[in-house]
Amino acid sequence: MRVPDGVRRTVNVVLCLAAVVAVGWSGREIWLVWDGRRQIDAACAGLVPAGRVLALSEAGGTITHRALDEDSFDPDTGIAHDCEIFSTEAGERAGTDTGIRWFFTARMGVLPADRPQVADSPHENLLDLLGGTTYPPQPLGGGIAGRVTGSSVTVQLPCEERKAGDRPVRALWARAELNTRGGSRAGGRDRGILAETAVLTANNLADRLGCADRLPDAPDDVPAPPAGPVPAARAEGTCAWYGKSGLADRSPYPDEVLESRTDDRVWDEHCGLVLGFGRADAVYYDEADEADEADEAGEDGEDGEHREVSSPDTPGEWFASLHTYAGPVAEDLRLTATDDGEPVEPATPGKAGRSATDPVWWASSVCDGRPQIHTMTLARGYAELVEPRTEALFRAYVDDVTTRRGCTDVVLPDHSTFRADRDQA
Repeated sequence: MRVPDGVRRTVNVVLCLAAVVAVGWSGREIWLVWDGRRQIDAACAGLVPAGRVLALSEAGGTITHRALDEDSFDPDTGIAHDCEIFSTEAGERAGTDTGIRWFFTARMGVLPADRPQVADSPHENLLDLLGGTTYPPQPLGGGIAGRVTGSSVTVQLPCEERKAGDRPVRALWARAELNTRGGSRAGGRDRGILAETAVLTANNLADRLGCADRLPDAPDDVPAPPAGPVPAARAEGTCAWYGKSGLADRSPYPDEVLESRTDDRVWDEHCGLVLGFGRADAVYYDEADEADEADEAGEDGEDGEHREVSSPDTPGEWFASLHTYAGPVAEDLRLTATDDGEPVEPATPGKAGRSATDPVWWASSVCDGRPQIHTMTLARGYAELVEPRTEALFRAYVDDVTTRRGCTDVVLPDHSTFRADRDQA
């Protein structure tokens, strides 16, 4: 059938217009991608794989970055400590007033760090204070020293006998983090992209610093960190020893755990022991009753201290937090920090003891020829009530970790450091 000339011309015009629109649209998209890559490279010193960042679910639209000042760069390497990326697509989804939203952060650095790591504070809380779900960090796996949280992946890479400026370098690290809305857990696809981003960033930093080693490809499947806490009887990872010990069945010990899978490559392996509200209240009233009885009998004791302790009013406020630190982190660990942020009280490899000011203990061992530090922090309030009864708890933890990792030269805190009437430094 012959198509009338007028209809044919109309169709051709429509097709031409559609082609022009398509070319214009694709051209704009190409420009947005090119500019997004440029923004990410400028923000992250060309070390973070821009293509991977643009593949995240919150990327899209116009990409911008936070301009860095002089204090944002490592003085020895000239590398940015962190870079922050914004997008209009993330802003539209969140309904921000500005139309943009900060959705991604990359951080990187070398070890030993400028500032040593500090053990958990007795004033911290192991659970989300706002009632959100808590996701204990998990090892990345795949033959990589890495940690996965609900919204980030951090990796470490050995880099022996190198220097960053005048500083010796033992290892380097890189973190990729998705700023999720409401503290939610990143989806499986985003989690895999974050793992790839962290690994590629670490390898790029190794290239920049001339390190010999490189990390293998990130694992294809990065499991989601499971929610916690869970009853101690269900512990099967870093807190499995506690579930088997039988301590969780008795007051004043914690009845819930925050744990991860075990992995000797991780530089910070954690087992968190938490008192649920019911157990915490029972401990509080039992100990207060004992103090009152001692007071009525005219016995010397800590009854005054006990009465000053308040029962916890937020989940996870009372806890025992146990860590094992390895590698360069273990060689430069502090027990506490002063108000001005300057770390104090080193946890010295080859020794053991207790903080002079806080309920924080440390033990040490040697695993695969390298020192490791094991710490226990008790929450304020909880420590005042049960400190003398936590020596067995800490010793059981250290015994489990050092046996599992084949460690030797174990040094434990002296019994006197757990006495309630010990001399204060």
